[in-house]
Amino acid sequence: MKRINLHILADKTPKAEKVRKFLTKSYRNFPAKASDCIVVIGGDGFMLDSLKKYQKFKKPFYGINTGKRGFLLNKFVSGNLISKIQKSSEILLFPLEARIKTQNKIKKIFAINEVSVFRQSKQTTLLEIQLNKKRKVKELVGDGILVATPAGSTAYNLSAKGPILNLESQYLAVTPISPFKPRGWRGAMVSNQSKIIIKNLDIKKRPVSAVADNIEV
Repeated sequence: MKRINLHILADKTPKAEKVRKFLTKSYRNFPAKASDCIVVIGGDGFMLDSLKKYQKFKKPFYGINTGKRGFLLNKFVSGNLISKIQKSSEILLFPLEARIKTQNKIKKIFAINEVSVFRQSKQTTLLEIQLNKKRKVKELVGDGILVATPAGSTAYNLSAKGPILNLESQYLAVTPISPFKPRGWRGAMVSNQSKIIIKNLDIKKRPVSAVADNIEV
């Protein structure tokens, strides 16, 4: 069996730290740059943070779940970790690139789960939705809208009654949040190469926030 170098990360929880200590007794913890695989111990949130922080090294990630749902992670079972990694199925994730334009600046943020636009007052949103340069919804009245990747489709998107996307699918879910108008529009599934424009039609009376994973503008 080919030996691979591991860089082992753990969330700051007792359960994650216990697994980290167990693994580092058997496996040397290499620096991320010198590793062949980055092992992430924690929950989905910690995995998302680790993907963003360490993606610059262009290494594969292997997740071990010590959180709750663990949609992006594997169950921890004692045994040969190298063998488990080599036998695992590879999934490619395609992050969203969000360009958020305010009155003062344009901020570019990458999101692995979803980008959401949500009302910031008691007033509902008044949004125009364009998909690939074509106006899909003239006026979306409701709490907002989100665009979810397959990795994020079981999180906020699911609670907003959006579709669950297979991790290997190259689609995005465009899902309205508590829509009042148009009542019949339940959202759309589009290619992950799509350009989606969400425009606030009433910025003074109906302010909104844009959130890319855990970064809010």
